[in-house]
Amino acid sequence: MDEGGTRPAPEEISGLRVVAHPLRLQLLSLLTGSAMSAAEAARHLDQSQANVSYHLRRLHAAGLLEVAGHEVVRGGRAVRYRHVPSSGRRLSRRDPSDERALVAALGAELSRRTAQRDPDGEGAFSDAEVWVEEATWTEVLELVRRAGALLHEGARAPHADGVRRVSALLYVFEMLAGPAPADGDPADDGEDGSRAGGGGPAAETPQAPA
Repeated sequence: MDEGGTRPAPEEISGLRVVAHPLRLQLLSLLTGSAMSAAEAARHLDQSQANVSYHLRRLHAAGLLEVAGHEVVRGGRAVRYRHVPSSGRRLSRRDPSDERALVAALGAELSRRTAQRDPDGEGAFSDAEVWVEEATWTEVLELVRRAGALLHEGARAPHADGVRRVSALLYVFEMLAGPAPADGDPADDGEDGSRAGGGGPAAETPQAPA
């Protein structure tokens, strides 16, 4: 149920748009390593409890959070939630506008996290828009999925002994082949007038959030 007491329509909670919000992305990450109540999550993220509680209910309705227990608070009971990373596979990817909304939220998250990057910490950068053979693409997908699984399986409570705070935004996908560029388009010509090959510099690559 949402704040107005009405149940969200199935299409509102089954698509990628349900995670297309910076705070919801933060909550999913936070609740991967530790189960928390709305009050605990709000304190950790410096947000109001009412705001966090609303977004937790939406994520739970979408099947991305499970109830991991309850705690007694001032004579009442507060729900503690935990994120199950594999639950992200249920989200529909049929609506292109949902994906565009998610990309915008991911961009905002990347900016926020980068501002908190440890200048002395290790990191890796990768960008690629290239044409590869099927075997290469299959291997890349498996490596990215494995990297995402390692991070989620290894997630621990914030500030636990022996842990590091890290960020990983992994989003790899196939692109449309698209029509060939129109002849005479200067944007596609090399300095000698020859047609340039497709793709930017290859590297490692930034899985949509689980």
